[in-house]
Amino acid sequence: MKNIHIGEFIEARCKELDIPIERICKFFKLNDEEIEKMFQLENMNSDHILKWCKLLGYDFFRLYSQHLILYSPEHRNIKNKNTSLPQFRKNIYTKEIINFILTEINDGSKTKEQVIEYYRIPKTTLYKWISKYNNEKK
Repeated sequence: MKNIHIGEFIEARCKELDIPIERICKFFKLNDEEIEKMFQLENMNSDHILKWCKLLGYDFFRLYSQHLILYSPEHRNIKNKNTSLPQFRKNIYTKEIINFILTEINDGSKTKEQVIEYYRIPKTTLYKWISKYNNEKK
């Protein structure tokens, strides 16, 4: 998930659900050429993404939040400032993220130490995942 091409993800979900282009056009009040152009967009405004989420029953914004969890640098000095914006815990890992990281370790593409350093996952958290999720697979 290092590079997110939102149009490709949306198009793939449309194909999975086998939604007719006519229904999509009616929902967006656009013609089929404009919808096809949306599938080609690497970036899209949030209003359109929100509509796609509703139509396709999938949280496309999560692609971006998971990207932030895996690839954004930690901003300790910004974290402590007061803000009127809602506060979210950054390190809420989904099952997909945990499986991705454990797969990297199990197939040898990254060591445990590399995972801890690269993704900034606490050592105890990683070892709990290894204990819990690797035993589930057996």
